[in-house]
Amino acid sequence: MPEGENAGARVHVRRAGADDAPVIAHLHVRGWQWAYRGLLPDAYLDGLSDDLPRRVEWWRSMLREESKWTWIAEMDGDSAGFADTFRSWDNDADAATAMLGAIYLEQSAARQGVGRALMTHAVCNLRERGFSTVTLWVLDTNTRARRFYEALGWHTDGTTKTEQRPGFVVHEVRYRLSLGTEASTRETGGP
Repeated sequence: MPEGENAGARVHVRRAGADDAPVIAHLHVRGWQWAYRGLLPDAYLDGLSDDLPRRVEWWRSMLREESKWTWIAEMDGDSAGFADTFRSWDNDADAATAMLGAIYLEQSAARQGVGRALMTHAVCNLRERGFSTVTLWVLDTNTRARRFYEALGWHTDGTTKTEQRPGFVVHEVRYRLSLGTEASTRETGGP
């Protein structure tokens, strides 16, 4: 999918570069803080802002990786969200399986078409790069995100994981989307 305006919307999606690291890091922190409020401990979420300089440098490094594709969405000229994709690192993934590692929005951009534009762009790009399947991990209690993925045709594949974080445990479920022509056209709103 070429970079540009989302049809009929005020959303522009483009590939992020290393110079976008501060913007992506801020979007990442703010996205976690509002999306996971009530799902993860407040102290953990509030403390993410303290780690911003390290996160900026981490994103700067990641945005230089040729194997990762990070997309930034702008709405009315302002950064509104980002999505990050790469070859899946899951042990059971084959070479044709990609992963949507992140999709986060500014809270004000939620339900404005930004998430759908990012997802559509990322999925089309993965298909163009030759992937046949894409997966993602989501908190099992994140019903808002799960509804969003399911509305776009993603489904759980029965795989779960538990991760220990400082002071708490997270339980995640894996979602999967086939990038086959018929299914992906329906799921991404393509022609």
